[in-house]
Amino acid sequence: MNDSQAKHPDVYFREVQRFGQIWVGLLVALVTGVAWYGAVVQLIYKKPFGTNPAPDTLMLILWVIFGVGLPLLFYSLRLVTEVRSEGVFVRFVPMHRSFQRFEREQIDNCEVVTYRPLRDYGGYGIRYGVQGKAYNVSGNRGVRIHLSGKKPVLIGSRQPEQLASAIRSIAAC
Repeated sequence: MNDSQAKHPDVYFREVQRFGQIWVGLLVALVTGVAWYGAVVQLIYKKPFGTNPAPDTLMLILWVIFGVGLPLLFYSLRLVTEVRSEGVFVRFVPMHRSFQRFEREQIDNCEVVTYRPLRDYGGYGIRYGVQGKAYNVSGNRGVRIHLSGKKPVLIGSRQPEQLASAIRSIAAC
């Protein structure tokens, strides 16, 4: 039993997803590599980095942000989805300090969908689109939850059928 289920014994479904696109990892690695290379060249070897080098203090700040902070942020990013008896809980770590909660009484319906992340929501992450709010980190499948008096919420999932089934088991839909 994991930590979340130990705290909440009524968890019917739990999924933890991370960004899985290779191109995103390569982009983070490229930016991180340039930050490290520039910092080593300028701060350790005392050679100016680039044709218009930044002052050493700025180079140190850039190294901390892009050489250390960016890879740590990328590594820590994850989407946690739980279905409990009270409703659906979504947390985009580390952006959310606590779970975003969708009460079971608010849920009118849910459906498994195939969507176009870029076209429908503008990409991955916590996104706002014409069709409502989306929480997604990879892929193009998920569950669209229709809420009373609100726009739908899409939760990307690698197991959309199981997620939808768990939501139907706690909501009157």
